[in-house]
Amino acid sequence: MSVFAKANAGSRGRKALYAGVAGLGAVALVLSGCAADDGGNGGNGGNTGEDLTLKIGSLLPATGNLAFLGPPEFAGVDYAISQINEADLGITVEHVRGDSGDTDNKAYETEVPRVLGEGVSAIIGAASSGVSLQFIDQVIAADTILFSPANTSDAFTTYDDNGLYFRTAPSDVLQGEVLGNLIAEDGHQTLGMIVLNDSYGTGLQKYVTEAFEAAGGEVVATSSYNTGDTSFSAQISEVLAAAPDAIALITFEEVKTMLPDIVSSFPAENLYFVDGNLANFGDDVPPIEGAKGTFPGTNVDDLAAFTEELNEFWVGEGEPELTEFTYGAESYDAVMLLALAALKAGSTDAADIAAALQEVSGGSGDGEKCSTFADCAEIINNGDVADYDGISGPITFDEVGDPTEAVIGTYIFGPDNTYSAY
Repeated sequence: MSVFAKANAGSRGRKALYAGVAGLGAVALVLSGCAADDGGNGGNGGNTGEDLTLKIGSLLPATGNLAFLGPPEFAGVDYAISQINEADLGITVEHVRGDSGDTDNKAYETEVPRVLGEGVSAIIGAASSGVSLQFIDQVIAADTILFSPANTSDAFTTYDDNGLYFRTAPSDVLQGEVLGNLIAEDGHQTLGMIVLNDSYGTGLQKYVTEAFEAAGGEVVATSSYNTGDTSFSAQISEVLAAAPDAIALITFEEVKTMLPDIVSSFPAENLYFVDGNLANFGDDVPPIEGAKGTFPGTNVDDLAAFTEELNEFWVGEGEPELTEFTYGAESYDAVMLLALAALKAGSTDAADIAAALQEVSGGSGDGEKCSTFADCAEIINNGDVADYDGISGPITFDEVGDPTEAVIGTYIFGPDNTYSAY
């Protein structure tokens, strides 16, 4: 079974969500029908005849507790840049790579000023919501766009960002609803949770709890830990003592340390993972066949062609083969949208690009659909409106930089500790 949830501005409805779980409307995304700013181009815009050079930075996890997401995200950025530059349609993109680290090693403290010092118009990152919140004000104060491929905290929807924050990943309001429904639909009546104590973990915990309880379940134990912790026996003991039917692990890579103690006392098939820790673990953890999880984005099976191309490109750049692909498509789409917005605005000024981002994503409610940089750039260069539908989904920004259309995939682990669509 492959199940996805979709929210959109037109219907405020959900697609193919769990039958039998009633009363949960499509409140999963804060949506708006406001029209986009035309970027100062009167709706025509496009290449003015001068080629643009757009410099973007990245602050993605080369180190820290989300480092396993670094390779696909960096690959997505570089692959998009290679296609944009190869197209030669009025814009060239340069990349200044940086490491976001995490809130324990704090790599961002030196990397943010270094990347900003290179004069970038936008920064792709961070992956972690908690990390982005550490430096978003610094980036905005530098009149630079912060564009995350993976931030899911609801804190960003209402953040005072001067119109300079965007993301291709949807808010955890939606993922929490889908995960809570999945756990209830699997027949579980009580739930325990081990939660990372940051904006991502506590936010996702809140929405899983709301959905699960709305479906008639009860959360019987929630135990939290902090980034940098290395021992989790107290949290595990607290949750197991409540004897829940299911356990949701709202963590990052620390889950690998937790799993041996958990599965020695709890059925693996009753464990639930999230986007922060859903990985192809292989021999790194004990058998977890039957465990399930969710993460935003198009079904990995439907992304097979893209991930094959992405891996081929990455290996061709002299990098190791990719073993994870989570948020690779969202990173790719972030770069595509920034380049298209710059082309539309005829400018590499961050404010001009930001003003055009909603339109090129389709958020203005009109425009010609296109799915490659070359096709979209041709539309813009002809003076028309392009509506980019990405690899990760339609995207379609609202006026606060959130995608108004999103898909959440559900996955199940097989006997080899790798996951596939459920």
